[in-house]
Amino acid sequence: MARKPPPRRSAKKPVEKTGQRERAKNERRLRIMAAARDLIRETGETQLSMRTIAKRANVSLATPYNLFGSKRAVVMAILEDVRNFSEHVAGLEQLSAIERIFSALALATDFYRDDPLFYRTLWKALLDTSGKGTEHTMFTPQGRARNHALWEGLLRDAQDEGTVADEANLESLLKNLSHTFNGVMLGWVIGEVKSADLPNAIAYAYALALRGVATPKGAALLLKRIQLYQTALTKKPAARRGKRAN
Repeated sequence: MARKPPPRRSAKKPVEKTGQRERAKNERRLRIMAAARDLIRETGETQLSMRTIAKRANVSLATPYNLFGSKRAVVMAILEDVRNFSEHVAGLEQLSAIERIFSALALATDFYRDDPLFYRTLWKALLDTSGKGTEHTMFTPQGRARNHALWEGLLRDAQDEGTVADEANLESLLKNLSHTFNGVMLGWVIGEVKSADLPNAIAYAYALALRGVATPKGAALLLKRIQLYQTALTKKPAARRGKRAN
């Protein structure tokens, strides 16, 4: 008489346990990032100790090191997590290329406007040229590459749609826009640009820069935006509080 084969063991339990461990790890990771964000906002400093972060997150001192490796990596994770808007930009495909550029710009700058204490602290560190810290390298190579690819894609779409001239060198244009962005951010950090005005100020600067490489069709669209942002920025403070040109 043939033996019955032993019953198969269900693979569900190991998978469930693995899933639970990953969820628990992700939950601790998010708690650590939230703790670091709150501490940066409260202290105005990016030089945080892992002990302080761990205490605020209610985890052991070893946990932040195990999950991130260093306090700099914690801060990088926060910055790249909240500024990773690729998924949001992907949802803008129904818009024209020019509209996508300025919608993506609004998504990025709204972070800064809505949480100025946190982001001003980070940008002070990023723009610091004293050589006392390493925060100016806070963006990882992977983060810079993703950001570069995203904006290059948006500009290439504008070329394909006939709003940015084919003769425009996208690499040079990206560098110019980056310098423009950093210049406005410096004005914000030192208090020359108000937080409420920041999205419009950067969009205005981008519109002016892009108009220089636009086709006649693109120049007409950008002129409308220039006038729109210019009006928003020159209104009296009481009239423009909390508003942004779309």
